[in-house]
Amino acid sequence: MRSLRLPADDGTLLHVGVTGKGPDVVVLPGGPGCVHYLEDDDLAPRGLRAWYPEPRGVGRSQGGAHDLDQAVSDIEAVRRAAGLDSWMVLGHSWGSDLAVRYALDHPGRVRSVVGIAGHGLHKDRTWSQIYESSQHLESDIEIVWEPTVHAALSASFVEWIHEPELFRRLADSPVPMTFIAAETDIRPSWPLRQLAALVPHGTFEEVSGVGHNLWATDPSVWVDVITRAFRAQIDNVDC
Repeated sequence: MRSLRLPADDGTLLHVGVTGKGPDVVVLPGGPGCVHYLEDDDLAPRGLRAWYPEPRGVGRSQGGAHDLDQAVSDIEAVRRAAGLDSWMVLGHSWGSDLAVRYALDHPGRVRSVVGIAGHGLHKDRTWSQIYESSQHLESDIEIVWEPTVHAALSASFVEWIHEPELFRRLADSPVPMTFIAAETDIRPSWPLRQLAALVPHGTFEEVSGVGHNLWATDPSVWVDVITRAFRAQIDNVDC
């Protein structure tokens, strides 16, 4: 794993890890506001070059609290600094939702999206009740996070999902998107099923026997799942 310091548009330096060789994929962590817990050679998709930008204001990146527009701008700044015309996007949890926003804002720069164990683009009371009632069943994994970044991005997310044109934009998106749920995740998967049915080139699948943090509890399954998902998308494009 190589470590880079790449500038955002305003000069803020962002930490970016890079590993592997092959087609490029940017990997977005959950949270929002968590350090990049997926930045690990052993968790990278096989046969790809993976880029791991740590969010602004978190961990090894400079900056502070910011909104979704800034988060997307930072991803684009990393792409340009890396000299890439386009790349694939992998997101876990909150990172899955951010991947969708990035693909909608920059469809010409995103070849495909793979979102794993995402929240979905909603703020549903029933979903939240199911999630909150089952939190005691989920293994507690310690991940460093920044509360101010979390709060700002969470508020910006709610504003975004209330935009009148959001679902029209999703239905018009040319970007292939695969949404993957974990069978034992306490987060209901219906929002991901809806997204897969809404986008023109959307697919949904569920991985059996694993939970939300499969990257930590079942790392070999994580690598197999993301490698297979991207290989399928690459093969479809080649066809």
